[in-house]
Amino acid sequence: MTLGQKLAWDDTVLPFQLDACDIRGRVARLDGVLDGILKQHNYPLQVEALVAEMALLTALIGQTMKLRWKLSLQVQSDGPVRMIATDYYAPEAEGEPARIRAYASYDADRLTGGGAMDQVGKGYFAVLIDQGEGTTPYQGITPLNGVSLAESAGAYFAQSEQLPTRFSLSFGRASVPGGVESWRAGGIMIQHMPKASPFVAKTEGEGAILAAADLVDGEEGENWNRVNILLDTVEEMELIGPTVPPTDLLVRLFHEEIPRVFDSTPVRFGCTCSEERVRQSLSIYSARDIARMTTDDGLVTADCQFCSAHYELDPKTVGFEAEEPRDG
Repeated sequence: MTLGQKLAWDDTVLPFQLDACDIRGRVARLDGVLDGILKQHNYPLQVEALVAEMALLTALIGQTMKLRWKLSLQVQSDGPVRMIATDYYAPEAEGEPARIRAYASYDADRLTGGGAMDQVGKGYFAVLIDQGEGTTPYQGITPLNGVSLAESAGAYFAQSEQLPTRFSLSFGRASVPGGVESWRAGGIMIQHMPKASPFVAKTEGEGAILAAADLVDGEEGENWNRVNILLDTVEEMELIGPTVPPTDLLVRLFHEEIPRVFDSTPVRFGCTCSEERVRQSLSIYSARDIARMTTDDGLVTADCQFCSAHYELDPKTVGFEAEEPRDG
């Protein structure tokens, strides 16, 4: 078996629980999904790495979303990479795949020769959960913190949700002799099981960024520290390589903690853009506004930042003062 082959556990998220210490988690593999996201764009290598990390975080966090819910993660910064945005669409029905999309906005002339996180300045890490029509979305924000986006995600859970959380991620391009280069990514998320309902922000620790270790003590703290030490032993090829299934990896790392796995969730690259959605977004504009948007070729155009789809519309058929019905 080689790195170029499709594996049974590619593009899946496997939830698990460590029964001996009340810690839960997920193991994620994003391979074809990441290829699908990144082939839509021609990002510099540092930007690709940031988008890959955010997509992996989105899969790990999003797996807990209920059917038809939507999770969005966003990084905003004053650095060369201004924004990274991802969406996770939970399955429409049991057994169906979840969908992920992602993109980044950046100033190419400001990129430096440093690593990926050197391209991210001061800013914030945001989480938005949309439970569907008729509900109020949940939103949480924490300052960017640490040497990776994963550390910022962990700080978000500690600060906003009071949930000790840790991520271990690996991602990069892989190829075999004579084969096509492709992305492989894998990661593990662990989280101490909450004593209260998640998504309820607390005010303690205001003015300082909490860490996972600040939230546990006594026996819980010992359990958390032990599992973190075990997670520190994971190797890169165990996360992204072709020989260790996620179930075997959990046994390797946590066999004394009695790991118990649940049904995995398949994940696919998927975008929700459509001509109809473009028309809906333009429906708030008058004919005068539409005229300002019309190109020299006599068209109103729109591009999807996530999948690079290009739409061309007749200006007479859009806006709330449309003169003619659309074609078809």
